[in-house]
Amino acid sequence: MLNLKSVFIALFLATPVLAETPLVGLDRIEKASPWKAVGRLEIAQSGFCTATLIAPDLVLTAAHCTYNTDGTSLKPQELTFRAGFREGRVAAERKVVQIARPAAFNFSDKNTAVRIGSDAALLRLHQSIATHVIAPFVIEPQAVSSGPVSVVSYGRGRETMPSLQQTCHVQSAFGGVVAMDCNTTFGSSGAPVFRREGERIRIASIVSGAAQVNGTKLTVGMALPALVTTLKAQMIAEGAPPVARIRRIGVGTRTSGGAKFIRSGGS
Repeated sequence: MLNLKSVFIALFLATPVLAETPLVGLDRIEKASPWKAVGRLEIAQSGFCTATLIAPDLVLTAAHCTYNTDGTSLKPQELTFRAGFREGRVAAERKVVQIARPAAFNFSDKNTAVRIGSDAALLRLHQSIATHVIAPFVIEPQAVSSGPVSVVSYGRGRETMPSLQQTCHVQSAFGGVVAMDCNTTFGSSGAPVFRREGERIRIASIVSGAAQVNGTKLTVGMALPALVTTLKAQMIAEGAPPVARIRRIGVGTRTSGGAKFIRSGGS
């Protein structure tokens, strides 16, 4: 098997590097509102990742965000999703009651391609979020292999509000792994990578980590459609969804607690 880094170098050199747009902090409600399905996934007392609502009771994030740094898996009750988290306020906040991880994912796997390509997890919330409060994003039905994308993420130095990179580009895709020139950092793991088609915005990948290719930092993620379908089926097979009630949580809800960071595979 070819070394993944060599593959990325070859594909990267064959693809022109396009200019990326700067990060924009979503510091005002009119800027943040279209993206409020993206939120912070609080991990017990140890840090956070980025995650996205893809159904009223389902959240998508990176699988490695559901593990402790020593490789032991976290329990669902140790995770809290804070949708639209901005300056201490949330659009909605829910506890997690179920985690589905790909069977192929191994936190300590030395096979980089397999680890990145399977680094996604579905989280079931203890209570659905009404679609009139937050409209979930849907998954892009085709695996992305090129073209412009956008990323909304939290991260080190910008942990109190989401940041939008309106345009970055897919540089290569190989074996279920996608490499992009997007600007991500610690805390951005699990962040949605969006593909726009006209007025439709869909999740094409999520951030797993970062890689150095020929001295250039690239963000890496995975192909999503088949993976998410498998995780949904796995979640159903592992147990019936909990009975949930829907209640409204206004934008003005305030949460407490300071931000901490976790090392998340370079992103």
